[in-house]
Amino acid sequence: MPENYYPILIFAVVALAFGVILPIIGKLLSPSRPDPEKLSPYECGFEAFEDARMKFDVRYYLVAILFILFDLETAWLVPGAVVFKDIGLPGALALGIFLLLLVVGFVYEWKKGALDWD
Repeated sequence: MPENYYPILIFAVVALAFGVILPIIGKLLSPSRPDPEKLSPYECGFEAFEDARMKFDVRYYLVAILFILFDLETAWLVPGAVVFKDIGLPGALALGIFLLLLVVGFVYEWKKGALDWD
């Protein structure tokens, strides 16, 4: 019975080795030359090492939340695409309705101006 679990154990050990060894190799081999350009604010819009209680622009987080929302919704399309031949007409209609709702939601967010940067 335990011999049935050897492939799983080997897979776990290899995955753990890759997860530990590759970041260490990257840290050892990559150059570390910080300069003001690298330390400047990137996408968040505020300095990296300042007071944590300062005001910030909420639009960054709104766009991030919308991206995650639509990204997760499109991830639901993959299982439907994999079994598309097997689900028949009812499943295809359900996928079509889901895709229509996804597009309607995206157009709504676009028209409301949630993606605009005034």
